Amino acid sequence: MRENTAVVALVFAARDGDRDAWNRMVERYAPLVYGICRTYRLAPADAEDVGQNVWMALFGHLHHLRDAAALPGWLTTTTRNECRRVLREPARRRQQELTDALEPGVDGGFVDWETEAERAQQRIALRDAFEQLRPRCRELLGLLFAEPAPSYHQISARLGMKTGSVGPTRLRCLSELRQTPALVRLAAERRYDSGDVRHAG
Repeated sequence: MRENTAVVALVFAARDGDRDAWNRMVERYAPLVYGICRTYRLAPADAEDVGQNVWMALFGHLHHLRDAAALPGWLTTTTRNECRRVLREPARRRQQELTDALEPGVDGGFVDWETEAERAQQRIALRDAFEQLRPRCRELLGLLFAEPAPSYHQISARLGMKTGSVGPTRLRCLSELRQTPALVRLAAERRYDSGDVRHAG
């Protein structure tokens, strides 16, 4: 009961725009999301993609969660579906087979805190980037990452757009997302850090 109360409080605070509540919610459930990625033996880059998609989906649908206390179950289902989607891609499967061959077994539960800190920074940047999108793109991307995912026909009816334009609009919105100040700044910080590493040697 206490756990449910804490979850509900975080969800409602995040819905009201409390950034600290959002960050605490992400930090609280990041181990759950990445733990599921490990059970699917995803390569690190694929796990990162899955995590970003899950947080984006949650941000887009936070106001539509019928039962705030059921958030852990929602995250579990959404993460599993994202992992399966990734593994259905042939190129990703080949990369995953290579990863499994080179790195058998799991990490035993040890946490790379530097990596986790970087992931947290990425999640925060992604949330900020999503907020910087125009409303139309936020709504479209939120629908595309819904659980269960609606069809393009359902999305077109919901948004009042042609079914054939959903895919191209999705690509444009994702491109806009990558060009938001939040993600541009994150990319610049990564390049700067990489440059520091090279010059340090």
